[in-house]
Amino acid sequence: MPAVPIPDRLSQTAVYRILVLSLVGVAVGTGASLAAIGFVEALTALNDLLLISPYARIQYETQPGLVTAATVLVPGLGGLLVGLLVRYGVAERRGLAPPDTIYAVQTRTRPPSLKSGLASTAAALVSLGAGASVGQYGPLVHMGAMLGNLAARLKLGVRNLQPVALACGVAAAISTAFNAPIAGLVFAHEVILRHYSLRAFAPVTVASATGYVFANVIFDRPALFLVSFEGVPHAYEFALFAAVGIASALLACAFMALVLWAGRQAARTPLPQPLRPMAAGLALGLFALQVPEVLGVGQETLRFATIDGAFQPGELALLVAAKLAATVLCVAFGFVGGVFSPALLIGILFGALCGTLVPLVPLPIESSGVVVYAIRGMMAVTSPVIGAPLTTILIVFELTRNYDLTIAAMVAVVFSNLVAYRIFGRSLFDAQLKARGFDLSLGRDKAILESRRVIDYLSRAATVLPPSASVRELLAELARTDRAEAAVVDADGRYRGTVQLQDATSVAGDRPVGDLAERTPVIFDPDTSVWAAIQALPGYLGEAVPLVDTDGRFLGVVPEEAVIRAYLDATNELRTEENEAA
Repeated sequence: MPAVPIPDRLSQTAVYRILVLSLVGVAVGTGASLAAIGFVEALTALNDLLLISPYARIQYETQPGLVTAATVLVPGLGGLLVGLLVRYGVAERRGLAPPDTIYAVQTRTRPPSLKSGLASTAAALVSLGAGASVGQYGPLVHMGAMLGNLAARLKLGVRNLQPVALACGVAAAISTAFNAPIAGLVFAHEVILRHYSLRAFAPVTVASATGYVFANVIFDRPALFLVSFEGVPHAYEFALFAAVGIASALLACAFMALVLWAGRQAARTPLPQPLRPMAAGLALGLFALQVPEVLGVGQETLRFATIDGAFQPGELALLVAAKLAATVLCVAFGFVGGVFSPALLIGILFGALCGTLVPLVPLPIESSGVVVYAIRGMMAVTSPVIGAPLTTILIVFELTRNYDLTIAAMVAVVFSNLVAYRIFGRSLFDAQLKARGFDLSLGRDKAILESRRVIDYLSRAATVLPPSASVRELLAELARTDRAEAAVVDADGRYRGTVQLQDATSVAGDRPVGDLAERTPVIFDPDTSVWAAIQALPGYLGEAVPLVDTDGRFLGVVPEEAVIRAYLDATNELRTEENEAA
């Protein structure tokens, strides 16, 4: 059977798209990787300069007064600068984070402006540089997305370029941060895109690989930590991994719930928003006089947690509680940063605590050592927080290159996510989006329809009459416009009701239509979502639904056909995106 020839135009278009998407992947991956490396280097320099890092504090141990003053004042003054940056530089009046990228990708809306993104990035750098207990990976993700958005704004003639470009930036940032290109690729699909279409998979893979090349080959960035593990010799330990995974899920749920609760409480405080980070910084500094490990990202503490005997059980328990409390305080009161890094540290400390307690159990069992429990705890706590079980498993494998350790972590991650999903939901990011009115737990199609407003489908092609118009005039106007109903609107523009043709045919012709007007059982307002409209329409009898503003003024009507079309458009867009090849 002869091959079916492919039209030249089609093949040229496909080649052009492949070329453009590949170049976007390389360009965005390069920019995001360099930006991530620069951010981390600047953060390290600030921590050393401001006496936040353990190395710098050791250098000045002969001047305890200086170290004490820096511990208290640097987070406080840093918080004040953060509050001013957010108040006057970020239009959203809050730090920008992965939920903003997820929302932009899922709703096809423009992400926050470049000005807001740069101000938020600067605020994150100041927050982390001044020792706030927040994470660096959230800001890196937003930086990558910000660079991806710059590429998406170019007129390149490729459909649906924005979500792909944003995902490229995110993948490159994660790949660079963890030296983990596969994890970066999967994170972009698992958390940001929420699908695995080939059209997005190819450029995102290119971007993630580009980030890895810059981080691991060109700049030779050090690994997050190095561990040595020879395997799990006892089969019964996998039951322990599952049990500790469940315990980690409970810890992760407590962490996420506290972040949300503290955020609501902070919003109710009488303290002006720009001063809240300063107050949190001063409290953090005073706390750090007793527990200095709560300052900053805590990479040194994270590395020590994998070493047998580095911490005693009591110290580990204290550090878990202290880091959790410090992170909740800093995030809730306005420091800019992520929750990824704190979750890693809380998890690895909790896992190490479990590993130190196993030998103390009065049963004839042996332990494989602290390291396997520490890594397992790190990923079992982090995975529910960011909603990325596959990513966390791959991070373990790419960081350690150890198959046995990855399997052990996988068991804990699976049980942790099963429990956390039932108790809390998919992730902290999704919970934050839900608080803003975008509920991804409904499914991508329903969440998108929740974000779209019926006012976008408003029609002014409606028959409108004043209350004083006669039934005779109504019948004549309906016959002229070929409609079966009319809206009655008074002289102030307020909606009085709707008159149906069948209700007017048996009424005296000189009777005012105002006497017949009845408010329809369904009325939309400018904030009504397309999803809410779909839920309200079953059983509705009428040609169109009136749309009125908060003052009751009639704006127009939304035909049933327009609501159905909006639903079909959204679902078709999603199916096309998820199944596109190039």
